[in-house]
Amino acid sequence: MARSSSLKSKLLRFLIKAARWRPFRPFVALFFKHMDKLLPVQRLRENVHWMAFYHPQPDYPLHILILPKQALTSLMAAPLVPDLYTDLMSIVQMLVTDFQLEARGYRLITNGGPNQTIPQWHWHLISESAGDSYD
Repeated sequence: MARSSSLKSKLLRFLIKAARWRPFRPFVALFFKHMDKLLPVQRLRENVHWMAFYHPQPDYPLHILILPKQALTSLMAAPLVPDLYTDLMSIVQMLVTDFQLEARGYRLITNGGPNQTIPQWHWHLISESAGDSYD
């Protein structure tokens, strides 16, 4: 599915780039603290703790971001609350089903330390095969 380059997606791409520049990190962190209502994306799936949407700068034919709705800077900052992780797995399972990834193959990735380029913990659900898109 071709995604248009709307003003919303341009803003999100800018925020991702800005998060890599140290002077902008406090502003980006503030945005992520309120992202539940501000994030300019079309949500593919959502529950109490998580939201999933297409990555604005995809590196794979299918590249979905899954972010917690609360500001969490990293995996190490995440609380050990069972509902948070149960809801994450629920979103992942629904997306795997929606995009028929069980048969095509997928990876679920989170980055940490110097590999984490934005100050918000997140997951990437990726597949080398685009397949049918979710509508």
